[in-house]
Amino acid sequence: MSGEWITGKNAVLEALKAQRPINKIFISDQLQQQAAKKFEAAAKNNNILVQRVPKQKIDQLVDGNHQGVAASVAAYEYSDMEDLFSLAAERGEEPFFLILDELEDPHNLGSILRTADASGVHGVIIPKRRSVGLTAVVAKTSAGAVEHVPVVRVTNLARTIDELKERFVWVVGTAADGAEDYRDLEGTLPLALVIGNEGKGISRLTKEKCDWLVRLPMNGHVESLNASVTASLLMYEVYRNRYPAGK
Repeated sequence: MSGEWITGKNAVLEALKAQRPINKIFISDQLQQQAAKKFEAAAKNNNILVQRVPKQKIDQLVDGNHQGVAASVAAYEYSDMEDLFSLAAERGEEPFFLILDELEDPHNLGSILRTADASGVHGVIIPKRRSVGLTAVVAKTSAGAVEHVPVVRVTNLARTIDELKERFVWVVGTAADGAEDYRDLEGTLPLALVIGNEGKGISRLTKEKCDWLVRLPMNGHVESLNASVTASLLMYEVYRNRYPAGK
């Protein structure tokens, strides 16, 4: 991702808060004065150069709706598995991970990271091949959550699942033919939830590696839900188990 951009007010602010390596920040001369000063103050604290430029200049540098703010960033650093377990231990919680099996849409990954941050996920695991990585689109869609949720990229997903099992983490897949209703999921266990590809779902080998499968019951006419919606429902089911209302 060397030479990539983070765009959008929230995404750039979160990158600054997380002390992400940033080369330079461009601010549109049309940005409200109060907002511009907020970015300048945050950048000054991190010794980062801020340059006010015509909006057209930012339009030329980046695609899409940048909201008048764009940051030139260094490449994202992926975490390793130990980082995920360390974060869970740091919080005094049972491990709670997401495994994304060949997810291809950067908007889905960004949305999943945003919900993962909100629901207490300790990290996301993705394969190196046939999968979207940490791109600028992912960063913007995550609204800055990419700065707070560790992402591990692995060579062999099946082997990684075996390693998780050896460390007493239960691996639970999602499938229409799953034997268990997702509302019966015991979310207090050490868990790794597997979310499949947008079109094909979970691959055969990954499915076989899962300890069990859960399904999302549906009364409507569509056959399945969007990958990020499915992931969100499952993440918050675990959250509901771990943090009951009123406690």
